[in-house]
Amino acid sequence: MKRLVTSFAAWLLGSGLILLARLLTAPRAIWQGIEPVPRQRVYFANHTSNADLILIWTVLPPRLRKQTRAVAGSDYWLKSRLRAFVGHEVVRAVMIERRPEHRGDEDPVAKILEAVDQGDSLIIFPEGKRNMTDQPVLPFKSGIYNVSKARPDLDLVPVWIENLNSVMPKGHVIPVPLLCTVSFGAPVRVQSGESIDAFLTRASDAMVALRPQNGGPRA
Repeated sequence: MKRLVTSFAAWLLGSGLILLARLLTAPRAIWQGIEPVPRQRVYFANHTSNADLILIWTVLPPRLRKQTRAVAGSDYWLKSRLRAFVGHEVVRAVMIERRPEHRGDEDPVAKILEAVDQGDSLIIFPEGKRNMTDQPVLPFKSGIYNVSKARPDLDLVPVWIENLNSVMPKGHVIPVPLLCTVSFGAPVRVQSGESIDAFLTRASDAMVALRPQNGGPRA
């Protein structure tokens, strides 16, 4: 009975978050070079707002959303009971300790691969933290390279979120209603003999190319 109540509460809260995201941003998913079919993928996206994860989760079709989990920083998501509930029960996050000095024996890539081997699709923010600079993206961490090397048949899909940092600017509690787009690009994989630096540059370029300023889709 307790599990049933928890599942219902997670469904109710998840539905509320989706409704709120749609009311505030009227998000539009743009699929270019890829179709929203039920195939296992790793979606890697730019990160400028704490609501990035919810927006991607919102625009995924229900059948894709059901099989997609987030890779999330435990230092943020476990700070309160509500965040922890959303992280564990709503988006079913793979919790990763982002601070190396607090990891102990934890291997973040091993945890991600465990979720992949269970058949889950994942949402990853390869910058590792919110980008508060004037640059389009921060340098990518090595995670998506290591995942692609370990599972070479897995599609890594670049995602660009446009305008959400204006909806939820840092330090503001009240969101500003504004149209947002979430653009999904053609998959990338590590090529034979490709170095980590070359791959991360190529993956970053594929994501930035989806920006409207760079010729990507416009809202």
